[in-house]
Order: sequence, then structure tokens, then C-alpha cells
Amino acid sequence: MELLLEVDHLQIAFQTDQGELISVDEVSFELGSGETIAIVGESGCGKSVTSLSIMGLLGTSGSVIQGEIRFNGSILTDCTENQLRRLRGSEISMIFQEPMTSLNPVIPIGEQIAETVRLHQNKSRKEAKAIAVDMLRKVGIPRPEAIIKEYPHALSGGMRQRVMIAMALICKPKLLIADEPTTALDVTIQAQILELMKQLQQESGAAILLVTHDLGVVAEMADQVIVMYAGQVVETADVFTLFRAPQHPYTQGLMKSIPRLDQHKKEQLFAIPGAVPSLKEIPSGCRFHPRCPLAVGRCEEEQPELISAADGHRVRCWMAGNTEQIFVNHTVEVTV
Repeated sequence: MELLLEVDHLQIAFQTDQGELISVDEVSFELGSGETIAIVGESGCGKSVTSLSIMGLLGTSGSVIQGEIRFNGSILTDCTENQLRRLRGSEISMIFQEPMTSLNPVIPIGEQIAETVRLHQNKSRKEAKAIAVDMLRKVGIPRPEAIIKEYPHALSGGMRQRVMIAMALICKPKLLIADEPTTALDVTIQAQILELMKQLQQESGAAILLVTHDLGVVAEMADQVIVMYAGQVVETADVFTLFRAPQHPYTQGLMKSIPRLDQHKKEQLFAIPGAVPSLKEIPSGCRFHPRCPLAVGRCEEEQPELISAADGHRVRCWMAGNTEQIFVNHTVEVTV
């Protein structure tokens, strides 16, 4: 497997009125051609910021202050804006989480999709339009010949999301970053989009970086899984190992939050107590300790390192290996 993307000790900061705040801290992973890595965690854990940094889209207030991002031999963190612009859409594409804020409201969607083709594939307007219509049809949009003339506000949320997916896939990129790609879609269309992403991967050997909180999508799509909490990687493993033997209390809490088919209708759904801490109020020691039922004094004082729990399985927890009974009477059964 050819190594395509390397994220090495990535640290991202944002300048705010309260000073510099670290949003992503010491994140490292590798992604090969044809492989899918899923980044999971609650909102505010740093998943989307990590993916945006690969695209060079952190804005004026955000910056990579430590580490490197290497893609296909190029160091993205050293690239100019013009160099990144040539990569975006052709070799690296992203499905954004909010399509209404990502699409231009005053340009018909057909022109927005076709622009990507004209810029990166040197096609005529007529050829680009035909490719755009075909791509809209593939992502499940009815009457694509008519829809390409519409403006984003005329489409439903689900259709706008499918337009974003079509735009990201149209040039068959080597790396597809999908930030909550199926959030606004119904189950039938979600399955269709996931199948389309798999098909692209099989045809072109593309790598997929999937950002999601949907563990069902993770089980369906991912080869490797990265669990993030408060800007740090707290556990990483292959998808089979993570679902069968999660080691970190946070990962186990996420697993227990999955509704079960055998759950009694009066049984309350489980939720991890508390919330992800603000960047201004990161706890000392282990960042999860205020919400962790296993926390001891050491957890409050010392920050654990990401250590190997087994072959290819790493976890950031002082209690790793002693967490089997953290959530009793609950078994997660997911077919992967």
C-alpha cells in the first residue's frame, strides 16, 4: 500500500481575544492509497479542524504551529496558497459539513460543479456540463438536467449535500476528506452515497479521511479508527479491534451510547456525563478525567501518553487494560 498522507505531531492554534488557544494537540496518523481512516468524537474534539488543516483552510486566525502534513511527497504545511489551490479539487477534495455555507448562493449549481472540471481537467464548457449532469445523476439527484440551472436556496438540505458530494468526487481525487458527508441525508440516500465513495475508492485507489460521529458509518466504511477528545488522540486501532475491545473509557462511553435493538422501550439512552471542555478551560492531567468514572489522583495530575495496548492498538489512559467493567451489563455488537 502506497503511503499517501502523513500527519506528524500536528499542533494547531487559533488567535482569539483571550490569546492563543491550542485546538489540536500532537495529532499523528498515516493514510495509504485505498485505505479509509475515520476520525470520531463529540463536537468540539478537533476532528473538523484537523481535516481543514490538510486543505489549508484554517482561515486567518488559525495556523499550524508545530508538526508537518505530507501528501504524496509534498509538504502541505510549506505550500503557498497557489500551490494548495492547484491541489484542491483535483488531488485532494473535501465534502464540507455545511453545504449552504459552502455553495455560492448567486451562481447556479451546475456552473459551480462544472468550474471544478474546467479548472483541473481542461474541458470545454459543454463537456464540463455533461460531466456535471452525469455526476449529479450518480449521487441520486432527480432531473439533473434541470437541477443544474437551480440556485442553492431552491434545493433541500439533502440535495445541497449531494451537490457538495458530486463536486468533491467529480475529478476523482487521490484523497477524499469527508466531514459528516451523510448527516443531512435519509438512510436510503446515505447508503447510496457510501456505496459511491467505495466505488470511487475501488476505481481510483483513493484514500478517504472520514470525519463523523456516526459509529454505524464507521463500521461500514473504515479500516482504521482515530478517537479524538479535547484536541488529542485518545485511542487508535483497526475497526475490528476498536469495536470488539475498546480500551479508553471515552471510547467505551461512545460505544454504549449506540441505541440497541434489544433495548427496552422504557430504558433510558446512555449519555456520557458532562461535556467536552472549552479550549480556555482544558483540565490538567488527563483531559477526560472530569467525566471519567475510573479517574484517580494520577489522572488529575499527570497527562498520559499515547501508548501501545496491543499490536497496532494505542490508547491514552493510565487505566488502560483495567477498563473492562467500566460500563457493566452492556455489550456492543456491530457487524464490520
